[in-house]
Amino acid sequence: MSMKPLAGDKKAWAGVGRIRLWNRRPWRYRVSLAVSRLFFYAALLVVVFTVACAIVPGWIAPYDPTQMMTDAILQAPSAAHLFGTDYFGRDIFSVVVHGSRDSLLIGFASVLVGGIVGSALGIISGYAGGIVDTIIMRAVDILMAVPGVLLALSVAAALGPGLMNIALAVAVSSIPGYARVMRGQVISVKGLPFITATRSLGGSNTRIFWKHVLPHSLSPLLVMATLGVGTSILTGSGLSFLGLGVLKEIPDWGALLSQGRGYLTVAWWICTFPGLAITLFVLAVNLIGDDIRDRLDPKVKGAA
Repeated sequence: MSMKPLAGDKKAWAGVGRIRLWNRRPWRYRVSLAVSRLFFYAALLVVVFTVACAIVPGWIAPYDPTQMMTDAILQAPSAAHLFGTDYFGRDIFSVVVHGSRDSLLIGFASVLVGGIVGSALGIISGYAGGIVDTIIMRAVDILMAVPGVLLALSVAAALGPGLMNIALAVAVSSIPGYARVMRGQVISVKGLPFITATRSLGGSNTRIFWKHVLPHSLSPLLVMATLGVGTSILTGSGLSFLGLGVLKEIPDWGALLSQGRGYLTVAWWICTFPGLAITLFVLAVNLIGDDIRDRLDPKVKGAA
């Protein structure tokens, strides 16, 4: 009588195989993997905390960000004021927490708009080809000839200060990158053997696009969008630093840096902590983006 392995036995043997493969790997690999996991979860914690600050700042900030305490002007960091106070007597920690909303909104909104528009242009260009590809790519080349920061600065100066204007300016500067990446990915997927086989069997272009080309082209977009959030926040903070940001009582991180630069020698904490907030969040987003890329890249997965 033939003995067929049960499903549970297959899973058990698969688990044993993975354990043996893990044990055969050098200890340096295991340490490297453990450290990378540690950095990933630390980055995820930073992102979750920052998003929580943007969504419910009143639950985290100990003071009203517009409250001016005349008896606590330019106080250094202490137990009462973790990040110190500014020249108005405002609690810097509370201002940084409330300012995260505008900074993150600029980052995510610009990635959403730039990613959608740029990806659509790249997909149309790569799949249509011919004169359509030529026209779209020449327009993208013109945009790419201008440095991204300078392009965002020009658009922001033309539109004027405002939250959505800054987000739109940053989005415009990111469109060429998304268009180039998606065009290359679509052309690569379109030339795969199974696409050719599907077309030879009578598959329509519409069906091939929606069922095969588009799903297989989205993984680079996810990685680029994740990494683009950090870049967009940096660009938006730079525009706010130059005075093109949002004119509000509660400034975003870039405007905080601009307001505190004149007090850098006497009250270093006004600039330092908003700068640290930008640095930590951008670093955390980049670490998460690198991890997503490693998980989606078949070459990296095969090497691991």
